[in-house]
Amino acid sequence: MDRSKALAALSALANTTRLELVRALVPLGPDGLSAGEIAQRLGVSASRLSFHLSTLEQARLIRSRRESRHVYYAVDAAELGGVIGYLLNDCCRSHPDVRACCTPRLRPQEAVPSAG
Repeated sequence: MDRSKALAALSALANTTRLELVRALVPLGPDGLSAGEIAQRLGVSASRLSFHLSTLEQARLIRSRRESRHVYYAVDAAELGGVIGYLLNDCCRSHPDVRACCTPRLRPQEAVPSAG
């Protein structure tokens, strides 16, 4: 990801409502939610939501699709991953301490037993 795309994405995420919107959509994967469902979950008006959705779409962090009379929104996982990759690789220069904090850790019950 180039610097201008990363800046646009980070700028779009630098807002409480938009960050909450992305956090609500990520676990839903490509199915996403309708605009009405998003507005209800976040407790925002339709016009305010439209503004925030537009900003996130322009930054390519979310995608929309129309089904009948409804518009559904979902996170663009590749773009969001690109932003994360940009931060880890370009900004942090793959610093081991930063990478260590971002690597998922196994809970004890998930650990693979050693062969012994």
